[in-house]
Amino acid sequence: MKHKHQKNVQIQPTATIPVISKRGKIIIATGIGLVIVGFLILTKTNPQGDNWASIVSPFLLIGGYITIAIGIIS
Repeated sequence: MKHKHQKNVQIQPTATIPVISKRGKIIIATGIGLVIVGFLILTKTNPQGDNWASIVSPFLLIGGYITIAIGIIS
């Protein structure tokens, strides 16, 4: 009977998928909340764009998107 040679095959671990931490998820949820509030306030703007909602809503929207990006990175 012939013996087959068995080679020791080492399996290297595959690349791990980065997981968002609990802190990151909270930051992302906060950013989503800012974006939602920004869009809700955006509905209150007037066509001339000179009321308080026209001034505040862009800052909330951009701040919300930046907050989401920070949550994904952290």
